[in-house]
Amino acid sequence: MNIFSSKLCVRLCALLGLAVALVTCSDFAGIVRQVTYPPGFTYVSRDELISRMHELGYELQQLDLALAPESDALSEQQQQVVAVLRNIERIAGGIQAGEAGSNHPFLQNDMATFLTTVGQARIEAGFNPPRYYGAGRVSGGCTNCHRINRE
Repeated sequence: MNIFSSKLCVRLCALLGLAVALVTCSDFAGIVRQVTYPPGFTYVSRDELISRMHELGYELQQLDLALAPESDALSEQQQQVVAVLRNIERIAGGIQAGEAGSNHPFLQNDMATFLTTVGQARIEAGFNPPRYYGAGRVSGGCTNCHRINRE
C-alpha cells in the first residue's frame, strides 16, 4: 500500500467517524420522522406514553377515592368526580392519535372509545342527582385495553 492510499484511508475513516458522531449527537430520528411520517401523524415517545399512562393511573385512583362512600356532602363528591373525569379527559386527549395515526396503534383504535366513555361519565356525574355508573366503567375501559394490548 502506498502513502497516498494510506492517507486516503485514514481520511475516510476520520470522515466516517465524524459523520457517525454528528448523527448520534443530533436528533436524527426526529428528522427522519418529519420526512417519513405523514403530516398529521402523532409520534408519542415511549417515555411520554408511560408518563401519561401513570398520570391516568393516578387520576383513576383519585376517581376511586371520590366514588368511595364517605361522610362528605353529596355536592362535594359530585364536584370531585367531575373534576377527576375532566382531568382524565385532558390527559387521554393529549395522547390520542391524530387523523394519520400514531406509532402506538392501540391509541388510534381504542382511545376515541375511551374518551367517549369518560365524556359520557362526566356528563352523567353532573346530573342532579348524579349518576356514577359511567364513572365506574372508566377504569374498566383501561383494564380492557391493557388486557388486549399488553406489551
